[in-house]
This record gives sequence, structure tokens and C-alpha cells, in this order.
Amino acid sequence: MKILLTYQSGLPHRNDPYISIVPTGLCYLHAYLLEAGYDSILANFSAWPASRIRQELLTIHPDFIGISQWTHNRHCSLDLARICRRLLPDSTIAMGGGHATFCYEDILVEGSPVDVVVLGEGEDTLLELVAQASKEKEFQNIAGVAFRSNGTIMVTAVRKNLEELDRLPLPARYLDRSIGCDPELQSEFIVTTRGCPSTCYFCSSPDFWGRRVRFRSPRAIVEEIQYIRQKFGLIYFSIRDDTFTADRRRVLEFCSLLQKQEANILWNCQSRVNAIDEELVIEMKRAGCECIQLGVESGSPRILQQLGKKIAPAQIESACTLIREVGINLSIYLISDVPGETGEDMRQTIELVRHIHPDDGYVSPLAYYPGTRLYKDAVASGNTTPAVFAESRQAALYVASASGQPSARLLKELAKNRQVDPERFKIQKKRLGYCYTTNVIAAEWYRQRGEYGKAEEELLEITTLQPGNPWGWFLLGDLYSELGRSKKAKELYARVLSIVPQHGPSKAAQ
Repeated sequence: MKILLTYQSGLPHRNDPYISIVPTGLCYLHAYLLEAGYDSILANFSAWPASRIRQELLTIHPDFIGISQWTHNRHCSLDLARICRRLLPDSTIAMGGGHATFCYEDILVEGSPVDVVVLGEGEDTLLELVAQASKEKEFQNIAGVAFRSNGTIMVTAVRKNLEELDRLPLPARYLDRSIGCDPELQSEFIVTTRGCPSTCYFCSSPDFWGRRVRFRSPRAIVEEIQYIRQKFGLIYFSIRDDTFTADRRRVLEFCSLLQKQEANILWNCQSRVNAIDEELVIEMKRAGCECIQLGVESGSPRILQQLGKKIAPAQIESACTLIREVGINLSIYLISDVPGETGEDMRQTIELVRHIHPDDGYVSPLAYYPGTRLYKDAVASGNTTPAVFAESRQAALYVASASGQPSARLLKELAKNRQVDPERFKIQKKRLGYCYTTNVIAAEWYRQRGEYGKAEEELLEITTLQPGNPWGWFLLGDLYSELGRSKKAKELYARVLSIVPQHGPSKAAQ
């Protein structure tokens, strides 16, 4: 049996520089099937014309097709399913993902091209579906699915989630069995947990994964990072957990392992303001964490309560001050266009931004997503309808009918309230001692301001104290290349490749 797992982004995202990225969960499903002995192909059809998609489908000719559906690509994914049904009428077509889980009734309408919808976590469900599809399209004995039978939508028993996440195979081992994907870029994004300890009203994570957070072990995470570093030459990673620091002991062990094994990587992660402390942040930086992203959302206590954040502005300021003092880049998420938001609420948010001095930030108008309390309450109150996602063609369904001005104001504040004091680097070095993450951040700060001599000093310190650390050689190579010293730069890139033979940027610069 040939299996195709596929994704296609919605139209508004077709110019996204990360167009070759597919949802991480789809990569896990792909690896799970291959390790179980099935013939699986992972395909990203984003930005492909319909003619090319049709040709690829006929070439692969899969017996089973799994399509990943999220809110932004809900219509596009159904269009893809229709193409699959016309070209491959005998294939079994399944759909899963965050949107599909909560909106299976929109998918399984009369005449739907989709045979079955996977609800929630999909690994074990998919294995059973594939095994059953090889015999007949009967799904009633498979837990965790919805399907149409005799004109009625049937939902089977809830499937129990996987207990041991370390059982999951590494997606990076199987990305060579893909089309339309960039294995190197895809491998930069890793996931170490499933679930979130919070219950924010605008997020569907608790209802999708369940209320209990499950964790991969520190050993398994570091093994994945070291494998990707060796295979693809990556030395920068983005940990995309909802709250990476939900278990501080696990994070401390992870950081300790990275340092003991001299992984010498840089990485970023997401956290909450009430899930970090001084010891944790210091060890994260020593292990290469260069940026922490916090869900701040608002500086107004009233709006924070309305969003279900269960945090206070004082906690936000304290967490941001800690991150800033230790010397990790601070990135924040803000939500704008919240119904009932007043000028005073906006003023409090702007004042907060001015106090915390984020290095980066994102502003998103408040939007409805299925499975969130925000959406459920809106349907119950009559502010929206259960059919809104099926009827609207907009990729994002914003709560406010007209948005934009609050977002623009907040973005302006984010741009002008970044840190400017170079003395902070001296303070950080006195506090932590030598830490290559400090040198990297300082060197980039100086380089952007044209202070190339100071940037060079920071990077030379890394190459002197840690000659086996690729970051000093690589960034020094970039610096010399920018200064027109191409011969010297190539020598440094060669030094990087002696440490990390598959490092893509250094290979490209040779």
C-alpha cells in the first residue's frame, strides 16, 4: 500500500519565505508510518499550480491520502481533497489537524471527498486506518475518528493519547522521503512537548492535546539535536512547544546535557511569564538559548483577564526584566483589537512595552479558532455562528469587524523601544562569566551599528576560548565577508566545515 501525507497552505501564505515548511505533526505521522513498515511519502503542495499537483498525484498514485487541515488552509485542503477524489476515486482520503478535529462536520457533508477525519493526536489512529483501508472502508471500530455512514456523521470513542513521547521516531530521519519540502529548514523546528499547562481563551491547544502536558526526555531531545546537527549541519534550532519551560527540572537537565556534550548550538523557545526564574534563564543562556518568546498579549489587567491569561502586568515586567538582565533576546506576542478594549487599555499596553524594551515582537488581531473558549462563547452568545468557518473565505476570522489601527500602534512601539545600552554586555559577562551566547548577541548588536572592531573582538573571544565552537568562526567569516575580506572569510568558513561538515551556509560560501 502506498500512502501520501500532504499539506497545502492557503492562498495568503503563498509568498511566505517558509513555504517549504509543513506542520511538524505531519512529519511525525510520516516517520511513524515508515517505522511501522508502510510505504509513505510526505508532500508539500504549497504554491504548486493545480496542473503540477495533478501530475504528481497520478505519478505517486497513492492508495491512502492523509491531508493536514488547519484554519488558514481549510478551504484549500478541501479543494485538494476534491482533486484527489476525481483523479484517484478508489483511494481512501483522510483529513486531520487542528481545524479538522473541531470542524469535522463541515468536512463530512453530503458528497464530501473525505472518507474519514482523524480527531486529535493521530499516530496510532492513522496506523489502524491504514491497516483497515487496505481491506475495506469501515471505520466504526477505530477510536478517534469521525466518518459519514448512511447519511449520518458517526464519531467513535475518544482515543487515549500516547503516554511515552520518546516512543516517537525522529522526523529528520525520514525527510528524504518527501517532495516539495526543505529537509534542512524543516529540521530547524523541533517539538519536545504535547499540550500546554495554560487555558487561554483564544487557544485550542488544551482541547486538542488534552489538559495534561506530556514531555519528551532531555536525553531524547539532545539526541535529536545532535542527529540533525550531524546530518544537516544545523547549529540553530527553534523549539516550538507552547510552553517549553513547563517542567523546569527537565529544562535544567536538557541545558546540562547540551553543555556536557558541547553541542554549541543556538536556539529559541516559547514560554510564559510565570514559568521562568533566574536559575533557569541563566542555564538556558549558557546552553545557547538566544531568544525567549513570551505571550504577553496586553498590559491591561482587564484585557488579560478577558483573554484568560491568568497573569498580571507585574509578572510580565518581572519576567521581561529578568530575561533582559541575563542577556537573552526578548520577543513578545501581543493581541490587538479585543472587543471592548478602551483607550486606557491601549495606553497600559504601550506603557508596558516602553518598560520592558523587547528586542522583537508580533502583534495579531484577536481571531476566532475552533476549539477555543473564545469561539465557543461567541457561538453561545450569538456573536458568530457554527457555520462561520465553512462560509467565510477569509484565512483568519478576526473578532473585531474592523481592525488594523491598534496593531499599527503597537508595532510602532515595538520598533522604537528596543535596548540601546552597550554597557549591558559587560554586566552580563560579570554575572555569568564567559558565555558564547553573550558574545554572539553582542557581536550582532555591534555589527548592525557598524562597530566592526568591537564585533570582531567578541567573536575572536569565542574562537580563542572555544575553538571547537562553530559560531565564532562562522560569524567572523560573515563579518569579514561583509568587510570585503573574502579570502580570510573563506578560510573561516572552511574552519566551520571542519567542525560541522554539513553546515549549509559555510558550504555555500566556499
